[in-house]
Amino acid sequence: MRDNEAKLKQVLADIFGIDAGKVDETTSVDTVEKWDSLRHLNLVLALEEKFKVTLTEEQTVQILSYPLIIAVLGEHGVRF
Repeated sequence: MRDNEAKLKQVLADIFGIDAGKVDETTSVDTVEKWDSLRHLNLVLALEEKFKVTLTEEQTVQILSYPLIIAVLGEHGVRF
């Protein structure tokens, strides 16, 4: 389960060009300067590929923070 947390933090780090060690509960569209619409789409694609899930359109617009991403991935059976 911690492995999934590390994978998620690395995905966010790769997409947004931030340090994976700094990804935490406060990481969101409001706190990450580079979180724009293009990078958000890249995030969706990366999450789907890394965790072998398919996000719904509704989930795609919900994942605006680290805690919300964990919640949505949890809906697909990914455990953290």
